[in-house]
Amino acid sequence: MKQKSLKKYFVIFLIAALVCGMLTGCGGGNDKEMYKIGIVQLVSHGAGEAAADGFKQALLDSGLVEGETVTFIEQNGQNEQSNLESIAQSFISEDVDLICAVSTSTAQVMAAATDEIPIVGTAITNYEETRLVESNEAPGYNVTGTSDQNPIEKQGELLLDLVPDAKNVGIVYNASEVNSQLQVANMTAYMQSRNVTVVESTFADINHMQQATQALVGKVDAIYLPTDNAVASSMAQVVTVAEEAKLPVICGAITQVEGGGIATYGIDYYKLGYQSGEMALKILNGEAEPAAMPIEFANEDDLALVINKGEADLIGLDIPQELLEQAQFVETK
Repeated sequence: MKQKSLKKYFVIFLIAALVCGMLTGCGGGNDKEMYKIGIVQLVSHGAGEAAADGFKQALLDSGLVEGETVTFIEQNGQNEQSNLESIAQSFISEDVDLICAVSTSTAQVMAAATDEIPIVGTAITNYEETRLVESNEAPGYNVTGTSDQNPIEKQGELLLDLVPDAKNVGIVYNASEVNSQLQVANMTAYMQSRNVTVVESTFADINHMQQATQALVGKVDAIYLPTDNAVASSMAQVVTVAEEAKLPVICGAITQVEGGGIATYGIDYYKLGYQSGEMALKILNGEAEPAAMPIEFANEDDLALVINKGEADLIGLDIPQELLEQAQFVETK
């Protein structure tokens, strides 16, 4: 009798274990057969592409297999707000498990469209200022992610190391991009502390970016470019004017230096995107919720001094030896 009872309890245990495995995977995580992940950018440019690639790779490195256990639905707004709104609705219709939003304006549109689908942002400067979260420490909503808050003072210091006699610095940016407005305000404050005047030149349409740059010629000694989506996607328009006028262009992002700028002390956007992907995995696995996940920032070790020596030589700019010894070098793509 005792042996029969043991067999009976053993069979019940096996059945319970199988049911548990079928329902939950017995690992406490969200073990779906296939995840659907929406990835959306406002416009294509080097930094955004790098961040999106890093995000995807983090998920793939976790063991997910594209086409088998994860599907990436990648979209681009082509720099149009209405396109982003349509993309947001398509993600909702597709019932995606998570959205990766690259850039501030992209995340704002996604967050306005859904308060249920988790949104992990990247390449966003300040989540609090743009009201994507209640606070960086406790987001409170369905949005979290990584910030590309630039080391503005280091970039300003770099500019003055490269152009020590600069009295006027021009900044070209899209006036409607909140991300850029914040960076410009911070750079202006730094330059004022160094008794340097900032001359802003803005544009509302990407087709007028070259004219906005041209408007600075003869008025400034160097140009600073924030990590502005429109500028980053069309660096050639700025570089064409700057090369002819022999104006050094100091950038907010490494990819902008690869696009023809002179130098930056900046963030590796691939690594930043990867960091966002790691955050997304915790959400997908049921380990955390966006509302309780603090905004993360780039690791100090991931910041780099990057110089485009070819562009510097082209405009006759001498790079101090001390900077050359510290720098990584890139060429214009």
